Amino acid sequence: MKIFPLAAIVTLGMLPSVSTLADTKKPNIIIFLADDMGYSDLGCFGSEIQTPNLDSLARHGIKYTQFYNTARCWPSRAAILTGYYAQQVRRDTVPGVVPNGMSGVRPEWAKLLPAYLRQVGYTSYHSGKWHIDGKPLNNGFDHSYWLADTDRHFAPNEHYLDDKRLPAVQPGTGYYSTTAITSHAIQCIENHVATKPDVPFFSYVAYICPHFPVMAPSEDIAKYKHRFDAGWDKMRVERQTRIKQLGIIDCELSSRTPGVPAWDTLDKSDQAQWSDRMAVHAAMVDRMDQEIGRVMETLKTKKLLENTVVL
Repeated sequence: MKIFPLAAIVTLGMLPSVSTLADTKKPNIIIFLADDMGYSDLGCFGSEIQTPNLDSLARHGIKYTQFYNTARCWPSRAAILTGYYAQQVRRDTVPGVVPNGMSGVRPEWAKLLPAYLRQVGYTSYHSGKWHIDGKPLNNGFDHSYWLADTDRHFAPNEHYLDDKRLPAVQPGTGYYSTTAITSHAIQCIENHVATKPDVPFFSYVAYICPHFPVMAPSEDIAKYKHRFDAGWDKMRVERQTRIKQLGIIDCELSSRTPGVPAWDTLDKSDQAQWSDRMAVHAAMVDRMDQEIGRVMETLKTKKLLENTVVL
C-alpha cells in the first residue's frame, strides 16, 4: 500500500506525471484534506488527541517533517489541485493584481488535476468543501458532494449533489458534516468498483473540520471531557516535549501568542469554558480520524489497498 499521510496538505509534485501514468498500471489516488488543523493535532506528530488510523498510515508510509503550505484555505486548495503557486493562478492576494484573493478566477490554462487525469482514463470524485472558483463537475470531476454551508456541521442549508442544490438538512436528523462527506466518498468508491472495476479513480475528500465553528458529536466530545483542564500553558509544554521526542523539532518553546492570557490568570468559570472548547476541537479531529478509517476499511474490503496512493 502506497501511503503518504500529511498533517495538513500536500502538493501534487509527489504524484507520477500524467505522461508516466499513461504508460504504467494506474494507481487509484485519494487525497484527504483537513481544514485549519495544526500539524501537531495528530498523534503521530505529538498530539494528545486519539488518531489511530492516521497514526497507522504514518507508521506504514512517509511522514513529512519539513512541509509548508499557504496557511489559508482557498490558496492551499488551488495549489493542491492545480500544481501551481496560488499567486500564479490568481487565488491569493498579490499587490497590484486584480482580481485576486477569494474573488480570483484561475487563468484558462490553470486546469484542475481531474482534467488531466481524465486524459489518461481516470474517473474523479469530490466529497466535501470546495472553495475554488467554478464548480466541481465543470472542472473535471465526474461526481461531487459539495458542502457549501461550512458554518453548520449538523444542519447545512446549502449543499449540492453533482452541482445540483439539495434540500436543507433539518436539525436532529443525525447529519454531521465529516460523516456525510465520508459516506459520499465511500459510496463513490463502492459504485466505482461495481461499475468500473478496471478504471482507476481519484477521490478528493475535503473535510471542513476542524475549522471554526467547533462542533462535534456528543459521544466524541465526551471522550475529551476534562482532558484539557490543565490549561494551554502546561499542555503546550507537554506537546512540545512529545514532538521533540519524535525528532520532529529541536527548538525552544515560542512565546505565548500575544493577547492570549496565562491560563492561571483565568477564573475557574473561564477555564472550564476553554477546556470544553478544546475538547470539542479534539473531538472534531478524532471524528475525522474515525471516518478516514472507514475509507481505509472500504479499500481493504474491496481489495484496493495495494494499488492506491493515499495522501
